[in-house]
Amino acid sequence: MDTTRLFSLQGRSALITGGSRGIGRMIAEGFLAQGARVYISARKAAACDQTAKELSASGHCVSLPADVSTLAGAQSLVDAYSKHEDALDILVNNAGAAWGAPYEEFPESGWDKVVDLNLKTPFFLTQALTPMLKKAATDHLAKVINIASIDGISVNPQETYSYAASKAGLIQLTRRMALRLAQDRIVVSAIAPGAFASDMNKVARDHGDEIKGNIPAGRIGEPEDMAGAAIYLASRAGDYVMGSTLIVDGGVTHAR
Repeated sequence: MDTTRLFSLQGRSALITGGSRGIGRMIAEGFLAQGARVYISARKAAACDQTAKELSASGHCVSLPADVSTLAGAQSLVDAYSKHEDALDILVNNAGAAWGAPYEEFPESGWDKVVDLNLKTPFFLTQALTPMLKKAATDHLAKVINIASIDGISVNPQETYSYAASKAGLIQLTRRMALRLAQDRIVVSAIAPGAFASDMNKVARDHGDEIKGNIPAGRIGEPEDMAGAAIYLASRAGDYVMGSTLIVDGGVTHAR
């Protein structure tokens, strides 16, 4: 057994939605360190361009701004990516949104925005990119990694109804898609992050010292924690992990 290249992504291409910041950026940085050609997408073009410029110091990183919350936007991302590559080894469905409001006041807009981006987009973007994933799946398996959340596994006291529902749905969707795409040599899995500092998780970003007491690991997640999980699933090391969701939360889910 030769394990020297077990976690290598050398020569592989990766597309990461929501890749300009937070968890998406952590994963992009990790993939670059393992030798992948990385393409990041985000709705805000300036932020996406700036992140790609910064990450390019570590390898091949290209900005492909797009709003993937609609089918037209997702297709525009597919079209933009296809101008650079004719196949896709790794897709990371990370773009997401959250919305909090009291039960009595929770608006339809807060439901549709979150469920569309968190649940509908991963399905239809993967569907649109399946031909390119199949093309890459020759001497190795292609990978799809959905970024879920521990809020889709256990209940968070915050009133984020559409977020919790969408992430629980994404975990089940991962299982269903994995069964179908396995026949095409495409492995589908998911990651359920806990507290990582990001613009979406402002509590972890701004109050890490306060909340770490509620985390068995005694700290919030670090970029290496997220990068390591994603590299594992994206590389040969994770080939036999199909339909599963890897919980990366420092033990929070078990403590709730």
